Amino acid sequence: MKLHELKPSAGSRKERKRVGRGIAAGQGKTAGRGHKGQKARSGGGVRPGFEGGQNPIYRRLPKRGFTNPNRKEYAVVNMDTLNRFEEGAVVTPELLKEAGVVKNLKDGLKVLGNGELKVKLTVKAHKFSKSASEKIANAGGTTEVL
Repeated sequence: MKLHELKPSAGSRKERKRVGRGIAAGQGKTAGRGHKGQKARSGGGVRPGFEGGQNPIYRRLPKRGFTNPNRKEYAVVNMDTLNRFEEGAVVTPELLKEAGVVKNLKDGLKVLGNGELKVKLTVKAHKFSKSASEKIANAGGTTEVL
């Protein structure tokens, strides 16, 4: 196969329907909009969520609770994930991102205590769970809060 022989697979590409281009074209005159009415006019139609004057669903349903605009969301890493680093390594959020362990650091990094740690590490993170800091200490490593 050569570069000039490449073409999209059959049925994956579709021509755009050109409406309002004469009666012979099959979509002429009213261009598939029917005769008159709100939806036939240019700019016609109703806004999203409009239910014909009936009380719309977003007003019928009760609102409850509160969303904190200042909420902090942490990227989380478990103990067993840290075993991939060699003995005595300094594990930082930047290193975890480079290694592909964490995609997005969000508002910081939190280390959780799920799994067993088999190597001695110095872990730098924004937060540690109690069990995580205990496990790191038991493995002979140290924790550092950023």
